[in-house]
Amino acid sequence: MTQAIAQAAPPASAHKLSVVEKVGYSLGDLAANLIFQTLVTFLAFFYTDVYGISAGKAAMIMAAGGIFGAFFTPVMGVIADRTNTRWGKFRPWLLWTSIPFGALALLAFSTPDFDENGKVIYAFATYILLLVIYAANNLPYSALSGVLTGNMAERNSLSAYRFVAVMVAQFIIQVLLLPLVLILGDGDKAVGFHNTMLVFSITGTIFFLIAFITTKERILPVVETRNSVAQDLSDLFKNIPWIIMLIVTILVFVTLALKGGMYIFYFENYLSEAHLAQFLDDIGFNGFIAGLNSLLTSMGLSEFQWPKDAPTSTFSLFNGCGIIMMIIGIGFSKNLADKFGKRNVFAAALFVSTLFVFAFNFYAAESIGIVFVSQILHGFFYGITIPLLWAMIADVADYSEWKNNRRATAIIFSAMILGLKLGLTIGGSLGAALLAHYGYDAALDVQNAETIEGIKTAVSVFASLPFFIAVGCMFFYAINKTLESQIEADLNSRRQAAGR
Repeated sequence: MTQAIAQAAPPASAHKLSVVEKVGYSLGDLAANLIFQTLVTFLAFFYTDVYGISAGKAAMIMAAGGIFGAFFTPVMGVIADRTNTRWGKFRPWLLWTSIPFGALALLAFSTPDFDENGKVIYAFATYILLLVIYAANNLPYSALSGVLTGNMAERNSLSAYRFVAVMVAQFIIQVLLLPLVLILGDGDKAVGFHNTMLVFSITGTIFFLIAFITTKERILPVVETRNSVAQDLSDLFKNIPWIIMLIVTILVFVTLALKGGMYIFYFENYLSEAHLAQFLDDIGFNGFIAGLNSLLTSMGLSEFQWPKDAPTSTFSLFNGCGIIMMIIGIGFSKNLADKFGKRNVFAAALFVSTLFVFAFNFYAAESIGIVFVSQILHGFFYGITIPLLWAMIADVADYSEWKNNRRATAIIFSAMILGLKLGLTIGGSLGAALLAHYGYDAALDVQNAETIEGIKTAVSVFASLPFFIAVGCMFFYAINKTLESQIEADLNSRRQAAGR
């Protein structure tokens, strides 16, 4: 096994990141999530309602592509950890993938005029290629956060910047994408999706290049070792904090996928449509949209195409309120983590946020206001946890180096992204299974009482259970604030000694 002493790293206290670097890095997440959130939220709708692929074939494309994309991610982790360039291990992947990512995102949401088999082949090919380039871009990008700084406080701050950008992208997709499609396509959804994705692709490519230019890899292992893949995997499965964080990641994304996929059924089938419409009137939202459209038409512009039916309109507003409160919660994350440690803050905030998910089981169909209050409070407390999850994963990479004198940042992050994708797959599948179990029939105007009660249970009891279990897992996660500081100090001492 060949070894080479790495060049001296500056003390961790010197790893201060400028606002420019934090913002530049976060733009990479904004760019990636404009595409990723669109895939998660609207791909099935695009395939079936826009491109004209049957639902069964669309499901096949998404399932096969999703499984391939999930298991390509660890392969990309191995490749990234073994990349060595004058720009570092991970930064160059932002440069190399920026233009292909934008081009493939545009192609995946284009609608060439093929017969049905041709459409299926085209959709499958572009989806697979997009997932491959997404992994080649996003895995190194995520791992990059672990090598920009060894300063734990700076890492907390960087994560907060990053996930504000994620929430901005999520707001754009979940609240504004359909209006943008209608406006940019002048009512033609196929043209609208193409034009919207063209804007996203150009914007994303520019943002990836900014992220590449404004960041710098600073953390090098004391000993740069050419490990075998078997050695990397052996280290991984001996890393108890990594195992716990993998389980937590899967559980968190099971809940996010389950409640995210079921909320629309909750609005359309459980909550009272008359009370939803009255709520929009009472808060002045309908009047605001009418006034906005009056202004736009007086200027010779097209109207803002907000959904007209009360459940869909209120659901979009519901999502928007949650995302805004998550962004506010993210703003509190760094200071709380610096004072109490990531583990304690993550567990406490996740527990409180879960209580507001569980509370949906007790709300009457007419209680629209309290549903929104619960979403607002859930969003705030869950927002505190968002940057901490990924900051703790970066700490796990430090823990691995501290224990083993070997650093394998990308493979650690790749395993977590695999957990994310598995969680999304399990949560989405579980939602569909629960609908089938409770007898949901899309052809019915009104679902039966058992189905409606099942939908309410799914978005509350079933959705809260994985979060509660994740909180329990944190009691076994050893990297508390004291150990964080010890790891930071010990690794900094090793790096200084290696430079003498």
